[in-house]
Amino acid sequence: MAVGFNKSELQIVVFKLGAEEYGVEIGKVQEIIKLSDITFVPGSPPYVEGVINLRGKVIPVINLKKKFNLGEEEITSLSRIIIARIGERLVGFKVDAALEVLRLNQELIEPPPEMVQTPLESYIMGVGKSDNRLIVLLDLEKLLTESEKENLAHLEEG
Repeated sequence: MAVGFNKSELQIVVFKLGAEEYGVEIGKVQEIIKLSDITFVPGSPPYVEGVINLRGKVIPVINLKKKFNLGEEEITSLSRIIIARIGERLVGFKVDAALEVLRLNQELIEPPPEMVQTPLESYIMGVGKSDNRLIVLLDLEKLLTESEKENLAHLEEG
């Protein structure tokens, strides 16, 4: 049984970054929007694209490919921003494509392999198996450090 899950089934939003598939718990996702104009904020960390105005709320947008150091991004008609709640804050995550909502049985989720030493390991909740696919499950609460969360708060106040 994977650490961090307490239900027999987990509903996840599956998205792509490059060739790989990732997932986050659907309960953390508020909505998924098409890529819109992002306003650059000088002095932001390199992985912060800037901010968007979503129905009157200023929301910081993080480019997950830059955050995970996964190479150059390619913006396509499938590119999306996943609006998710981290603590009390809404944050946008820029992804290559949002694929589907998937139900994964608890038995199909394994903890991350111990031999995988990566900066991602602290926020990988597990690896889900669906058909012939492997989906890396991310813990959004651990994705940002406390200081990164504080920096995002300053962007919102802006």
